Amino acid sequence: MPVITNIQDLKRSYRRHTPKMFYDYVESGSWTEQTFHENSSDYADLRLRQRVAVDMTGRSTASEMIGQPVAMPVALAPVGLTGMQRADGEIKAARAAEKFGVPFTLSTMSICSIEDVAQHTTKPFWFQLYTMKDDDYVSRLVERARAAKCSALVITLDLQILGQRHKDLKNGLSTPPKPTPRTLMNLATKWGWGREMLGTKRRQFGNIVGHVKGVSDMSNLGAWTAEQFDPSLDWDKIAKLKEQWGGKVILKGILDVEDARMAAKVGADAIIVSNHGGRQLDGALSSIRSLDPILQAVGDQVEVHIDGGIRSGQDVLKAIAMGAKGTYIGRAFIYGLGAMGEQGVTRALEIIHRELDTTMALCGERDVNKLGRHNLLIPEDFSGRWQA
Repeated sequence: MPVITNIQDLKRSYRRHTPKMFYDYVESGSWTEQTFHENSSDYADLRLRQRVAVDMTGRSTASEMIGQPVAMPVALAPVGLTGMQRADGEIKAARAAEKFGVPFTLSTMSICSIEDVAQHTTKPFWFQLYTMKDDDYVSRLVERARAAKCSALVITLDLQILGQRHKDLKNGLSTPPKPTPRTLMNLATKWGWGREMLGTKRRQFGNIVGHVKGVSDMSNLGAWTAEQFDPSLDWDKIAKLKEQWGGKVILKGILDVEDARMAAKVGADAIIVSNHGGRQLDGALSSIRSLDPILQAVGDQVEVHIDGGIRSGQDVLKAIAMGAKGTYIGRAFIYGLGAMGEQGVTRALEIIHRELDTTMALCGERDVNKLGRHNLLIPEDFSGRWQA
């Protein structure tokens, strides 16, 4: 086993252990993948201010997200098909997050069901909701999340229509994988993955199969999502979902100032500045470049979080210093999960925490809650200068 010192080390191991179609599902974006790549690369344009001769003892990364204490301002983002990256993946990731003291967000498109994850954890997790045309199913899904004592509902707004991801189409993405010659040849090289999958009963979409009328098989993900995701979702429907839930609501997929204002108007507890990891509207601004205008518009009305492109503790620090109250990692924890299971998710969190803590100290700060723009060197046109 090679020495693991950063998230890229986990990514290399993840690629060796995971079937190609599921690796490509995570490690890709829509169309040209411009936004997918810039989500990460744009963080490099923010520089850190080194400070010296400052007392660096007694540091703390502890914070809060929507009033919930967290060991660091990082949550595990909702990732579909997590249970195909590693057998029982959602359960393993949720356990690692719970032990570390950060939130775990379960995707509607998970392999392990809400009930599965609740049964194998001891603390409330967050549930991410995709709105579907089937109102009855959505209502029952919300009630199932409530029954499982989920402590927040994360409503995704930017997947009313599925963006085209070339790799998924070319790989024939399905769960479980269809036994084509090409797929079987690849699976033959991933015997560890296959052995674990044979040992679990969880190989379908646990929140969907058996819960949607007439759906007993979900092998064709693309066809089902194209048919069921709700293109008519609007702010009135979001307000009704918030009312039905009655608890903490986080709105995910905000990239525009006007949408941020609408999210604040409907009473969201938090918003996530996000472009779906570059998997929807290719050519959109990266999340980190979109953050500041949104903070300027609504930062005193609603808690602002961010996801997309975070691969290190330094990225976390930069986002928090810019003004975000919380960050989310998706691919970073999936790399760990695919490489080493639950232990790998823990390793990813440890790496990010260590990088955050060390960088915070070298910037002359002892409390993550005291980070601010004074810790950064920000290009004057970082958020872009665009014609009205």
